Amino acid sequence: MSRSDILQIVKKILERFTQEKHPNIEEDTILSTDLGLNSFDVVNIVVAFEDEFDIEIPDSDIKNMQSVKDILDYMENQEI
Repeated sequence: MSRSDILQIVKKILERFTQEKHPNIEEDTILSTDLGLNSFDVVNIVVAFEDEFDIEIPDSDIKNMQSVKDILDYMENQEI
């Protein structure tokens, strides 16, 4: 799966967890400040990523997911 394919899926998942659509979600988007997500939201989003990509993300890796780029880098390293 290409990075742009992963980005499109990540965008759709993130939009489900925000109050409004964010058409400008890009790699440099920060989950907390740009999207207003808290740590509980991020945990729920990670569960959605696990379901969508059929992977398991350890709790210790969640804290490193601060931006969309962090998520994409992580997913690419999982070789989805």
